[in-house]
Amino acid sequence: MIKIYHNNRCSKSRLGLQFLEDAGKDFEVVKYLEDVPTEAELTEIIKLLGISPIELVRTNEAIWKSDYKGKDLTDAEIIKAMVENPKLIERPIVINGNKAVIGRPTEKIAEIF
Repeated sequence: MIKIYHNNRCSKSRLGLQFLEDAGKDFEVVKYLEDVPTEAELTEIIKLLGISPIELVRTNEAIWKSDYKGKDLTDAEIIKAMVENPKLIERPIVINGNKAVIGRPTEKIAEIF
C-alpha cells in the first residue's frame, strides 16, 4: 500500500495527493503534523529515501532558523528536531514498499509505482 505523509496546508503536498488520486492508486494518508512519526519511523523513512537527515529538513522554517541553524548537529539530533517539530519535515513524502520519494516536483512520485 502506498503511503503519503501529507500536510493539507501545503500546496505541494495537496498536488502529491491529487497525483495519487489521478493515477488511480490506493493509498493511505498520514497527516504527519497530527500523527507524528517516531524517531525510529523517521530514521526508516530517511533510509528509504536514500538521503541524509538534513536533506529532509525544511531549513527555511522559522523554528529551524531560530533554534537549529548554524549548530553542529548529529543525524540523531536532526531527526529528534523533526520529531519535536514536525513542521520541519519536507513534504510530501510518498512511500511504496521499499521505495520512497519526496514529491517535489510532483512527477517524482511516478518513479515509485
